[in-house]
Amino acid sequence: MSSIAQVFTYNVTDTWAVTRRNLIRYLRLPQLIFFSSVQPVMFLLLFNFVFGGSVGNEAAVPGGHYINYLLPGILVQTSLFGGLQTGIGLAEDMGKGIIDRFRSLPMARGAVLAGRTFSDMIRNIFTMSIMIVVGSLLGFRFLGGFFGAVGTFLAILAFSFAFAWMSAFIGLSVKDSETAQLAGFVTIFPLTFASAIFVPVQSMPAWLQVFARNQPVTHAANAARELALGLPNTGAWWKLLLWSAGLLAVFIPLSVYRYKNRV
Repeated sequence: MSSIAQVFTYNVTDTWAVTRRNLIRYLRLPQLIFFSSVQPVMFLLLFNFVFGGSVGNEAAVPGGHYINYLLPGILVQTSLFGGLQTGIGLAEDMGKGIIDRFRSLPMARGAVLAGRTFSDMIRNIFTMSIMIVVGSLLGFRFLGGFFGAVGTFLAILAFSFAFAWMSAFIGLSVKDSETAQLAGFVTIFPLTFASAIFVPVQSMPAWLQVFARNQPVTHAANAARELALGLPNTGAWWKLLLWSAGLLAVFIPLSVYRYKNRV
């Protein structure tokens, strides 16, 4: 086996070991599974029933139901909150000394971070699946067909994976999980609520539309909506891929560097 193949094999093996460790820990905390699933479902129900009547007429989507407009956006929001857990988990492991133990082992430097982001992405798939079931009970349908549904999942997961690396850098740069959570929320809230997740951008004040139209969460929501509902392609998914690639290009090296040099 060549040296390059050996390095690749070690990286994959180490990454899977960390991913498995995090998933097992997650399964041993049923209360975490419950609350991480209940919160996005509550968002879905709240916005659908509270705002569905007033926003439904503005959100011209196939099927004529606000839930068709809402669910793809809520899936994006849920994936971002799932990515936030990456930074919180790393900060918590730092505080408990677990990261120091990992760094003392003969394993790939990026495996701990990659394993964490992959395990959180798998958890996102579980939560998103629950939300789609609930959304289907409320009338949501994948009007884009099977490939539209698969494309929706892949687009959202790609964006959440990129965001998870930004969250990882935040978690490695603060002193405790509480600070990581606060820093993550400060980042997420303006991006999610000033976006196309809940309402059409054109319903916002003109000054806010400038920001909302040109930020990554809106691109993610529009891309997911177009794929899920079979809407005409406006280029949102290309913008989403560019944002995701940019985030990965910036925050993977920064996170690995921070992991290696964290005192």
